Amino acid sequence: MERDGQLEIYTEVAVRLKEAHAKVRALQVPEGVRMALTRKLLVITAAAKHDLAGAAKRLERFIADLDEGRFPEEER
Repeated sequence: MERDGQLEIYTEVAVRLKEAHAKVRALQVPEGVRMALTRKLLVITAAAKHDLAGAAKRLERFIADLDEGRFPEEER
């Protein structure tokens, strides 16, 4: 039964990551900001391999920040 729950969380995280990547691609921001956002998504993706629940929480915060217009500073 626990495996089913893990599979559901994994599927949800995968779908949300895909949506987040699409949102980042669609943003009208400087390339450095886009790179910083993409790096954050890659870190969340890597974390999902070891801590799925933690990665899901981080992803939700990331998406909330995107929706609120809170972006990291531009990378140089």
